[in-house]
Amino acid sequence: MSHRRGIPGIILVCTLLTTASSAYAEIIHRERSLYSTILVNEKGSTICLQFSVRKDQRNQSCLDRNSPRKLVFPYAKMMLASLLLVPNPQRILIVGLGGGTLPVTLHELFPGAIIDVVEIDPAVKIVAETYFDFTETDNVTVILQDARVFTKRAATRERRYDLIMLDAFNGDYIPEHLMTREYLEETRALLAPGGVVVSNTFAISRLYDHESETYRAVFGEFFNIRSRSSANRVILARQETLPAPDTLAATARSFSVRLRPYDVRLEEYITALSTEVDWDEKARVLTDQYAPANLLRNQ
Repeated sequence: MSHRRGIPGIILVCTLLTTASSAYAEIIHRERSLYSTILVNEKGSTICLQFSVRKDQRNQSCLDRNSPRKLVFPYAKMMLASLLLVPNPQRILIVGLGGGTLPVTLHELFPGAIIDVVEIDPAVKIVAETYFDFTETDNVTVILQDARVFTKRAATRERRYDLIMLDAFNGDYIPEHLMTREYLEETRALLAPGGVVVSNTFAISRLYDHESETYRAVFGEFFNIRSRSSANRVILARQETLPAPDTLAATARSFSVRLRPYDVRLEEYITALSTEVDWDEKARVLTDQYAPANLLRNQ
């Protein structure tokens, strides 16, 4: 747990930078959807999406219109570290659309791949299309549905995915029913052989220990990625044994040219991949009956 406790100052800085930059940005779109207040703000060439729930609003997606392929957020780059474990995904599931950064990037990298994006809020899809250059294609489909419902139905239809990205936020945190052991077990059942689940969470919250124990209960040993430039923690998990460092290094080299336009260097994440248990192993696993979001809200 020790190095996790050293992150709060970094997160405070990240939060202050996010909120401060938002304060000087012009709001170009505001609407109240069924699920949150959606804001789009503009500062120079950068536009950002926010879900206004917390007082300390956080950007969910950003696009630099002068460099539209470049990934603005460190966490989005961290999510692409999943390619170290599954370098040629042909069926991809993304939970949470946001501004569409991840599906757009993955479609460009793997134009033949089938990409299903699950988003509960129809208004988010419209905003992504209107302001963030997101477009559905023959291979990229948005399913407007609660992710838990989608996952259960996909299992009955025997859908399988090489890569599953969990990136659902409601402006406060990950929805409670998408954090539990039952949901992760349902998600694991959708993995094809060799498939990977990559999840975007926060590097520090009072749920960190519970989240970590929950992922370990479902997947066993997993990779953690954390960065001093981000308040996020990304989890990489799969059913099979995790790959060795030399395999990861070879994969990173194979992507070096392809990922350059996105400002992503996979080799930087190899040393960041950690299986260290940096949490309280006695923390209670999150379940459908025990998902205490109040732990986060009261931090």
